Amino acid sequence: MEALGITLIFIGIILFLSKLLTEPLNKNYPHKNKNIAHNFAIIIPARDESKVIEELLISIENQTEKIDNKNVYVIIENKSDPTYEIVKKHKMNIFIRQKLNLKRKGYALMELIEDLEQKKKYYDAYFIFDADNVLDKNYIKEMTKTYNEGYDIGIGYRNNKNKNNVISTCSSLIFSILNVVGNERKNKTTINKTLSGTGFYIKGDLIKKWKTYPFHTLTEDYEFTLYSIVNNLTSYYNKNAKYYDEQPTTYKDYKTQRTRWIKGYFEARKLYRKDLIKNFNLTNKNISSVHKELIGVWDIIIIIIGFVLTFFDMFIKIIEGKNYINIILGFLTIIFLIYISLVFLTIWLLCIENKNFNLTNKMILKTSLMHPLLLAAYIPCAIKALFTKNLEWNKIEHKEALKE
Repeated sequence: MEALGITLIFIGIILFLSKLLTEPLNKNYPHKNKNIAHNFAIIIPARDESKVIEELLISIENQTEKIDNKNVYVIIENKSDPTYEIVKKHKMNIFIRQKLNLKRKGYALMELIEDLEQKKKYYDAYFIFDADNVLDKNYIKEMTKTYNEGYDIGIGYRNNKNKNNVISTCSSLIFSILNVVGNERKNKTTINKTLSGTGFYIKGDLIKKWKTYPFHTLTEDYEFTLYSIVNNLTSYYNKNAKYYDEQPTTYKDYKTQRTRWIKGYFEARKLYRKDLIKNFNLTNKNISSVHKELIGVWDIIIIIIGFVLTFFDMFIKIIEGKNYINIILGFLTIIFLIYISLVFLTIWLLCIENKNFNLTNKMILKTSLMHPLLLAAYIPCAIKALFTKNLEWNKIEHKEALKE
């Protein structure tokens, strides 16, 4: 068992290094846009979001680079939703869904875009936000720079809207890993960036080609990421295009969200596995993006399994010695070492994000101690996701205003 564990650790490290070593092979460059007169649209799925949406609408109106209110579309399910009157007050477009049996966000976006297609109404780019988002005043201005560079997809910096809660702060650290640690480093190459949630734009040419919104899994953002990879779309992470997003504040909501993400992750990968394999060849200018996504998180999973097997082998040897004090101490030592490693990982992330998070010393301490425990929650979430056939999209209520 020890030999198998060490072998798996070695294989995982090799896979991880291979993702780094293939990066120079990628040559998927954007083509600059010649047209600098832009006509942008904003789309907001907003079922029962009257508690938070007005803050987003005001932040849109306060942009330094203006978007006409008539180009903002808010998607609701019926006129009895108080969201209707709020949007009407701001003189923005209200789209009422008809296909209510299709409950995922991707279907809401699909209905609106198909309606715009029927009306032959097109835009240079479509920005997608959740109703609980709030935009920094320079968000559109910064994203316009990314659009002018010719990128098919522009991704903004996702900050935490409710930093006064330890669970929400811990939750937001996953986006620090995806964006600050992942996407920002990928900006140095032409590798596709990973979308997470909303706060991004899609180039209008793509919407015009699709005539719909074709991503309907539980994690339509990750599904779109996979599509962008196999279709050689270009993407860029603009850390100066900041927006704020509400994170779950209870463990129940946190667990529900993570279970949905994990289920959606595997659901999307199943859809695109064949396309990824098909595009894995040296003639593909986007080969490194394909290679990275084929491996996905399996390198990390294999390394973790290797460590678990190695520790388990050590534990068996302790048991065979029938020294029960050593057994207990050995088990506690393993748990402690894992916990401390994750605490240091959290501290490192908080150091990177300190200027954006602006946390108190007390919150930094609480987050550092709590985050490893919430990361451990991914294990039961993964088990539930893998063994639940029909996991439905469940709404998490949003109610927080932006707290600086």
